[in-house]
Amino acid sequence: MKNLFKILALVFTGLLIFSCEKDEDQAVINETSAGKITADKSAIILNELNANDPVITFTWTKPIFNIAVVPNQKVEFGIKGDNFKKSATIDFSNDLVTGTATHAAINAAMFNIGAKPDIVNDIEVRLKTSVGSAVFYSNIIALKVTPYTPNPDLVYPKINVPGSYAGAAGYANWAPDNSPNLFSPEKNDKYRGFIWINTVTGDEDGKYKFSINQDWPGNKGDDGTLSGKLKLDGDNIKAPAAGTYYIKVDWAANTYSSVLANFGVIGDATPTGWNSDTDFVYNSSTKTYVINSIALSNAGSFKFRANDDWTFKIQPKNADETLISGKGVQTYFNAEGTVTDDHGYKVSEAGNYKIELDLHNSAYYKLTITKL
Repeated sequence: MKNLFKILALVFTGLLIFSCEKDEDQAVINETSAGKITADKSAIILNELNANDPVITFTWTKPIFNIAVVPNQKVEFGIKGDNFKKSATIDFSNDLVTGTATHAAINAAMFNIGAKPDIVNDIEVRLKTSVGSAVFYSNIIALKVTPYTPNPDLVYPKINVPGSYAGAAGYANWAPDNSPNLFSPEKNDKYRGFIWINTVTGDEDGKYKFSINQDWPGNKGDDGTLSGKLKLDGDNIKAPAAGTYYIKVDWAANTYSSVLANFGVIGDATPTGWNSDTDFVYNSSTKTYVINSIALSNAGSFKFRANDDWTFKIQPKNADETLISGKGVQTYFNAEGTVTDDHGYKVSEAGNYKIELDLHNSAYYKLTITKL
């Protein structure tokens, strides 16, 4: 019995010591003086043409702690009134007390927090200092920012689709750094997009693989079963016929799919009404799909569909959209779950139009009509 009491006493003592140590860990890092941040501007207008140029300089006083630590420091941005619930940061080396940010870096931060492009946004900025799991914040300063619409080619992750078809499509054959890409709009390692493949007659024509980082290391091809499975350095994949393909790749799961999707325009605003399609032609110079001239009525509407069928449609996201000549607008693909209802497009003025579909980036399909 005495031994049992001794054991229990030791366990209790151990728990007490452990508890004290945990309390001490929590109390070890204290901020004795808060950080303070300032900026050399109170308003900035961002410009993509100056993307890599500095646009603003932040200067800060580091927080002081009760013990010697090596903290990480970031400048954090949030929409005014949102209490930094959705925030973005720019990292700075822990030895700095001042740092500049470029147009591109600030614009990327604005995009990530949901700031609206081409108008003034009220933004809050603070210094965020972290030591392990402990986080400390400075004062908040106000900044008025006018962002630009970011280039989706630079914002969204992508994989490359090099192949023997690419030269005819306006790129270069078997060149990962000069090939069509598949993008990940959700930034989740799942990629998709449209690729035009014309040369499929020869043994080496119409073939492709998937690469990443615009280089060959880590490339993936078919695992040899032709069942939609990928493996590292796998076999070339061959398109069964000439045309435009909607390709999806799950990079982490090593799977892919490819479906023919040749688009045309149809509707009661077109010369043939709802009875037949006017097909797009791929332009390898602009890397877009074009109808060079079509008569459109302002009394009806039109839609874009693939394979003379209604399974695949390019449409407005919400309501019928009256298009403005020469102004490109984002358009949406129904198979990606980005379209609500079943709307079409209209023009306000009847006449002959050029229609151009830019489908090279699945994060931003672009439609432009121009009155001739």
